[in-house]
Amino acid sequence: MRVIGLTGGIASGKSTVARILERLGAKVIDADAIAREVVAPGEPAYDAIIAEFGPGILNADGAINRPALARIVFADPETLKRLELITHPAIGHRAEEKLAELRRLLVPVAFYMAPLLIEAGAASRVDEIWVVYADGVTQLERLTKRDGMTREEALLRIAAQMPMDEKKSRGSVVIDNRGTLEETERQVLEIWEREITKKSAPRGTLKD
Repeated sequence: MRVIGLTGGIASGKSTVARILERLGAKVIDADAIAREVVAPGEPAYDAIIAEFGPGILNADGAINRPALARIVFADPETLKRLELITHPAIGHRAEEKLAELRRLLVPVAFYMAPLLIEAGAASRVDEIWVVYADGVTQLERLTKRDGMTREEALLRIAAQMPMDEKKSRGSVVIDNRGTLEETERQVLEIWEREITKKSAPRGTLKD
């Protein structure tokens, strides 16, 4: 199975691109969704996080208050690293299980969407990397307007990740998501045709 890593910076539009890919028939494994699964009550990572950060980060129902935890860890790089030492292995293990299931189903191509694919050292999990790109100004605007973050909160989130230009240089395919949805859809369709449809076609069936 060909595994393509789909990554990018915060608010660069990874989920938008993933939805387009799914409409085209792609199987997408979402590391953010896995991250929510592995910190649910009853999961080993949940217990480890409570032991590390205390019960003050819990909602009344016992679930982890993700915004409260985020405010703690994104204010201090060392604290963020402590959280990642708990969550990254758990996410990686669950991702491998999901990829193994797709292999058993003989899925030819799967996308693994992970914002920290490179930073977390998970690039070895994929065969190639596609980067969804947006510049820092666009990221900041989206985070403050769309997600309601303050400018300071947004800058901390952006600074916690690899710079977008560096991440862009690591991609075999780059999808520029600074424009309209229609422009992004057109790019993804063109890339799908070139990188998936044509490369998956039996030899001898392509036209010159």
